[in-house]
Order: sequence, then C-alpha cells, then structure tokens
Amino acid sequence: MRLPPSIFISIGLLALTSSASASAGDRLSEFRNCVDNCVATVCNSRSPPRLPLYLTAFFWDCTQDCDYQCQRSITSQRIDDDKPVLQFHGKWPFKRLLGIQEPASVLFSMLNFVPHYLAFHDLRKSLPSDDARANFFLRKYYLLVTLTGMNAWIWSSVFHCRDFVLTERLDYFSAGLTIMSGFYFAVVRNFRLDRQEMARARVVFTIVCCLALFSHFFYLSFIKFSYSYNMMANVIIGICQNFLWVYYSICNYFFRAEIYPKQRELWTLWPLWNVILLTFAMSLELFDFPPWMDAIDAHSLWHAATIVPSIWWYKWMTKDAAREAVVKQKD
Repeated sequence: MRLPPSIFISIGLLALTSSASASAGDRLSEFRNCVDNCVATVCNSRSPPRLPLYLTAFFWDCTQDCDYQCQRSITSQRIDDDKPVLQFHGKWPFKRLLGIQEPASVLFSMLNFVPHYLAFHDLRKSLPSDDARANFFLRKYYLLVTLTGMNAWIWSSVFHCRDFVLTERLDYFSAGLTIMSGFYFAVVRNFRLDRQEMARARVVFTIVCCLALFSHFFYLSFIKFSYSYNMMANVIIGICQNFLWVYYSICNYFFRAEIYPKQRELWTLWPLWNVILLTFAMSLELFDFPPWMDAIDAHSLWHAATIVPSIWWYKWMTKDAAREAVVKQKD
C-alpha cells in the first residue's frame, strides 16, 4: 500500500522537532530573554550569518544555535556566581564538538558497537553450524543478539549526535528491540526451544514476543509516548532476562557437573557476573551529576561501563555453543 505524501511531510517535520522536555534552566528568565534577543538580532536580521558546514551537517539552524550559545553563557555565569548548573530541555549543557551534542555519549556508544560487530563476524566463523544430528540449532539466535546489539548502538550514537523526536524514537525502539531479543534468546537457550521437538513451543513463543513488541511500539507511536511506561516495560523484561541468566549459571556450574563430569568450569558463571556488572552500571543513572569537563555525565559513564561486559558476553557465547554441540553428540 502506498502512503500519501502528507505522511512523509509529517515524518520530516517530526524528525526536525526537538524531543526534549522542559527543565529548570528553560524557566530562567535570563535564558528566555537571551534566546529571544539572539533570535531577534541575529536570526531575524537582514543578513543573518551562515552557520559553518559542520553545524549545518548536523541540522543546526540559527534559532537552535542561539539556544545553545545562551545555555553555554548562562551556565558559565552561574558557575562564576557559585550557583548550581541546571539542565536545559532535559539535558545538561554539554559543550558540543563539531556539531555533536553529546560527544562522550557518542564516543562510548560507538565503542559499544565494536564488540557486537566483531562478535558477529567471529561467531559466524566459530559457531558450529545447525546440525540435526547434534540437535543443535542455536547459531541463528546467537547472531540475532549481535545484530540487534549493533542496531541499538548505531541509533544511540545518532541520537546523542542530535536529539530530535525521530532520533529519540529510533534510539528507544532499538533499545526495546535489543532487550526483547535478549529475553527471547535467554528463553530459547535455557529451555532449548531451538531443538526440533520444541518446534511448536518455539513458534508460539516467537509469536507472543513479536506481538508484545509490536503492541509496545504501536502504543508509544500512535497512542501515547510515555517515558515512564517505556522504562517500566524495559525494566520488567530486563529483570526477567537477568533471572534467566542467573538460573543458567547456577544450574550449569553447580548441578550440570553432576551429570557431565568435568563440566564445572568458571566460564559458566560469566552470565551471572555480567548481570551483576550491568546492574552496577545501570545504577550510574541514579546518580546524575553535572558533566565533568562539559562532556562526561552519569549517562555517558553508563555507556562506557557496558563495553567490557559485552566482550565477556560473546566469549561466553562461543564457549557455550561449542560445549552444547559436543555434549549433544556424546548423548
């Protein structure tokens, strides 16, 4: 079905509309006056200055540049007056770099992309092929995790480059897709839904997860975009996923060794350690603070803290897949 042109116009306007919510800094009279004066004297002048290419490349316009310059000048003045630094439009007044709004978060998001990208290529080579004789069909599920991870960090990088409604939605929806795919993989792996005899259960579970994800995105897109609801949904699915990996580590390290001698290996506890590390990493979001060096805040540090666990996670995948194939062939 072909969409009417008005849909694409609406999407374009949505993409170039700021997505941020009001903050304490927005309500400062000196900030509002600063922006109004800048727009009146600079943007609305007979010969408004042209912004540098590195700003227009990231879709900055004169009004948005006035807003940024006023944030920076008022923040500098508040620091000189020993007043607290305030947020503007739901964000700290970061110092942009070549048009990038949040340089540290962009850097750490790009670094997070690397382990998923490398793992995708490594796992394609190292994972055993789906084998009916070994009843092993996990390969595509491992690769699914790497693909959704790469997608999420790409859109995280884009969103932190420039905060628009469209980039925010793509970031949030990609994160939701990653969390749901992680939960899906955790259930498939723990209960071995990949095996042929579990085909019916696998189909039903796949349909349930797809419908849940579609309903979530539909509600946020067309009914109400609720930050609190989106956070609650992701937290619930994330907690369920964490419980499943704790279950995996406990069962494989403490109980599976009784069934398969010499199988008690420390790497089977890596999912448990990852759950603990990521829980501590996420707690950084609870201790938000004005950015160090005008760039590094709690959110960017959270992104930084997820890089190493991702590397361990994929090392575990390789070991787990290799063992599962070998063990099944021995059965």
